[in-house]
Parts: sequence; structure tokens; C-alpha cells
Amino acid sequence: MSDVKVTIDNIEVNVPEGSTLLEAAHIAGIDIPTLCYLKDVNEIGACRMCLCEVEGARALVAACVFPVFDGMVARTNSPKLVEYRRKNLKLLLSDHNMDCLGCFRSGNCELLKLCRRYGVDDTEYYKGAKNHSVVEDSSKSIVRDNSKCILCRRCIGACVNLQSIGVIGANNRGFDSYVGTAFNIPLAETSCVNCGQCIVACPVGALYEKDSISQVMDAIEDPDKFVVVQAAPSTRVALGECFDLPIGTEVEGKMSAALHRLGFDRVFDTNFSADLTIVEEANELIERVTGGGVLPMITSCSPGWVKFCEHYYPELIPNLSTCKSPQQMFGAVTKSYYADVMGIPVDKIVSVSIMPCTAKKYELGRDDQGADGYEDVDFSLTTRELGKMIKMAGIEFMKLEDEPYDNPLGEYTGAGVIFGATGGVMEAALRTAVEKITGEELIDLDFVDVRGVKGVKEAEYDLQGKKVKVAVASGLANTRTIMEKVKAGEADYTFIEIMGCPGGCVNGGGQPQVDSQIRNFIDVRAERAKGLYTLDKNAPIRKSHENPVILKMYEDYFGVPGGEKAHHLLHTSYVNRGVNKQAD
Repeated sequence: MSDVKVTIDNIEVNVPEGSTLLEAAHIAGIDIPTLCYLKDVNEIGACRMCLCEVEGARALVAACVFPVFDGMVARTNSPKLVEYRRKNLKLLLSDHNMDCLGCFRSGNCELLKLCRRYGVDDTEYYKGAKNHSVVEDSSKSIVRDNSKCILCRRCIGACVNLQSIGVIGANNRGFDSYVGTAFNIPLAETSCVNCGQCIVACPVGALYEKDSISQVMDAIEDPDKFVVVQAAPSTRVALGECFDLPIGTEVEGKMSAALHRLGFDRVFDTNFSADLTIVEEANELIERVTGGGVLPMITSCSPGWVKFCEHYYPELIPNLSTCKSPQQMFGAVTKSYYADVMGIPVDKIVSVSIMPCTAKKYELGRDDQGADGYEDVDFSLTTRELGKMIKMAGIEFMKLEDEPYDNPLGEYTGAGVIFGATGGVMEAALRTAVEKITGEELIDLDFVDVRGVKGVKEAEYDLQGKKVKVAVASGLANTRTIMEKVKAGEADYTFIEIMGCPGGCVNGGGQPQVDSQIRNFIDVRAERAKGLYTLDKNAPIRKSHENPVILKMYEDYFGVPGGEKAHHLLHTSYVNRGVNKQAD
């Protein structure tokens, strides 16, 4: 593709043909304001904040969707445009609940930042009519406050374009428009999968997760409770953003130190149970391959994906691995093996997780997720919630010295940590399954074909003459591509990894929000994933089945992978939520 020459605010620049004016301005070092635009999610030119002047055009153009042409001359910041944007912001504020102090996005609101940029500090139109407003909190994970909504439709774009679900949309027309479900059905009664991609897409505080901070703090303060916390792989490459560190900065040691200072009795690592998941999952895969089980086997780590499968592809439920997710496996181990070893009554243990995912809050209450009358995990906090807790406690995060996780459930391998990136579960499973199937030690542990943020990836491996074809998908719109092939009998895969969020857990709905001005031009998924692969590369042990603590746990407690005790505690079942089935 050739370049074209354009002039933007008197700056001449060459840009790729087909670029939008917004992209060209970025190359020229000019920031055009946006509210509705989110690359690959919402490209509708609706908010009108990015309107610019182009010589020869009969009207102002929306920079986010207007393609540049050779010789184009544009202005992005004339007095006319500045005044237009100021009035636009005032009109948005006229129907906006300006409870900034109590807002979820306080200090990180894209609307407020633009108001400050353009000097909008009055409420000229605020006394006028107000639109439909409701707080919808039926979901186990997501709260919608329409009094904060600015109708940018980014949440709709995420639900429809990224996840191919579309349980929310614009209702009514004109001033009466509002975002909601069809017929105002409670979100919990729709096929919403609780992924939270709508939350990270929202530029204001109209969407947020159900907060569990106060409940966790109460448990920590209760002298009769023993509070154990686990931190998921991808949280360590995202938490630093809550403290203004560059995207993808790895803060594993500081996060451990902060969790200790918050008062948790033990600070463990979900990477440990990621290793455990691989041991169980690889065993299940080998049993299916050698015993004529249902293939392809599909991973079950992502609760958003699992619920999506139950709603939209219930006929493929037998293909799902019966393994619980690492979050749930960790909780099960904590309230069985660890409780026995430490002599702690199970009813005194409070199990907490730090997750990049809002769907994990939903997963806690799923059927067949506990054992012996106890829930595996009691509370799940997002990365954002942990960042808030650390700030509330007055902990100076940047001054913390690195601290290790506690033993024995803090030991992990490189295979465990890459779970947070799309393709990571597949790569970790292959490292174990290939050795188990061939009986030979792997020399090259890097299965690079399944790495990267591409939505759908395929690879084929020759295991002593047996061809094993695998597929990886992240984001539920991409997942449909794979599932339709499987459903139609057109796929000859042996094993499939699915992550509900595009790019995997590094881009989960519970991760720190990234302003559109950054997200539109930097691949946040790739930046966060780099940190996980670096941890894997530097790990002394890089195969899950060589984790010494897990080997001892099987020897002392579980017996063998897939055995009766392991199956009772570490495996689960699923529910058909398809047509004519009740939503959860």
C-alpha cells in the first residue's frame, strides 16, 4: 500500500493510503479528541467530538471514520472547532450525573479529561430535562448506571463486535434513547456471559463490576477467619497501571508485598493451580485420545467462554474439558489439601482471588463448583479492585520491596504464568501432553505457532507419526468461527483453547481501564503478554508436570491425575442454557 501526502494543522506528513484522518493526525503528533471511537470496537462517528475541517468538504468531517486522500488539507483545532467541542461537552453534561466524587471512574474519566482540556467547568444546560435513568444490578458481575451514560455506544460495540452477543443495544430514539437490554429484561436473565468487555470499553462510570472490597476487608479483620488470597497470572502485568507504571510492567513482587500488607494470612499464586490444571487437563486429553473420547477437547478455564458455550453451542458441551478453572481448582485445594496439612478447619478459611476477569465473580456461584458443602472461592476481586484497596490502605506501592509468595501454594512453573495470554494454556498443555504421549523429553519448549494476539490461530504437530492439529481463539466473535466448523463437522482438531476476552486474560474485563487515546494506537494485549513470556523464559522450571509441590501433592493426597479424589475436587459439570432453557 502506497503513502499519501496530507497537511494537518500546517504539518505535512506522509501516511499509509486508507488511513483515517484520526490516524493521520496521530502520525503527525496531533491528538484529536474522541469519545465514541474505539479501534476495532466502535467506529461510528456518533459523538461528534472529533469533527474537523477539510478543505473542499461541504461539511465538518468525523476524523475517526473519514479517509484521507492525497493532497488533503485539514484543520483539527480552529477556534470554531474548539467552541463546537465545548458546546458538545456542555450538552453531554446536561444529561449526565456529575457525582464525580462517588464515581467508579473518578480520576480516570475520559469525559472529565476532555472537559478539563477544553475548559468546560459550568453547567449551562444542566437544569433542563433528564433522560431515562436506572441502576441495573441483577448481574452477579456487572452494574449499569444509566445516569452516567453518554450514549457513546462503545459498550454496545464491545458486546456486538468483539463478543458477538449483543444483549445490550440502544433503546428508543432521539432524546429518549438509552442503552439497555431488549424489553428491559434484567441482564442476569439474558445470555450475557459476564465478560466485562463493556466495562473496559466505557469511557465514563456507567459500567462497573460488583464491588467485593468491603466484604473482603471485613473477613481480614475477623480474628476467627483465616483469609487466603491467590493472584492470577495476568494481574502481575496490569496492576502497575493503577499506579501509573507503563503498560505491561511486571510487578509480581510488589503485588505480593502489597497483599501481605493488606493483612491476608497467606498470599499464594494462581499460577500454582494453572500448573495443576495442566496436569489434570493433559491427562484428560490423553485419555480421550487413547480411549476414544469426545474430540476435539476444548479448554474450560474461561468462565465467560463456558457460559457462551452453554447458551450458544450446548451441543458441544461434551467437548468441554471437565477441569475446573485455575481459580476454582486453587480454592478446592485450599479447602482440602492445604486445610488438612495446616490443620485449619475449613469453615474458618476464607478464599479470595485477584482476577483480571469480571466473569470470575459469576463463576463462584456456579453449580458443581464446591465440594463437601463449601464453595471453592468465597470472593473474587478484579485487578482494579485490588488497586483501589492498596490506595485505600495508604500503601505506597512504588516504594515496596519485592516479596515472594508464600509456600507451598506459591510455587509455579513458566507454563503456569503464560495462562494469562491467548495461546498460553495451549502451549502449557502441549509441553506436558507431548512428553506424556511420546515418552521423550522436549528440548524446545516454545510453541510459537500458538502465540500472539491474532484472533484465531491453528497449528499441527507430528507426534511420532501421529498428526495432532490444534486451534486457539480469543474473543467470542472469533470463537464462533471455530465453533461453527466444529459444529458442522468440518474441523479435525484434537485440542482447542478458547479465551473469552480478545487477547486472553491480559485483556480481561477486570483489568485497569486504558483511555481510548492510548488503546487506539497501542496494542495493550501484546504489551501485557510480553511480561508473562519473559517470566516464563526466565523460570527455572517451565513444564507444569515438573512442579515439585504438585508432584508431592499427588503423592501425598490426590493419588494420580484424574483419579477419584482428584475428579471429586478438581472437575466440574455444565448446564444446557440453549433455546428454551433458562438463563442464569
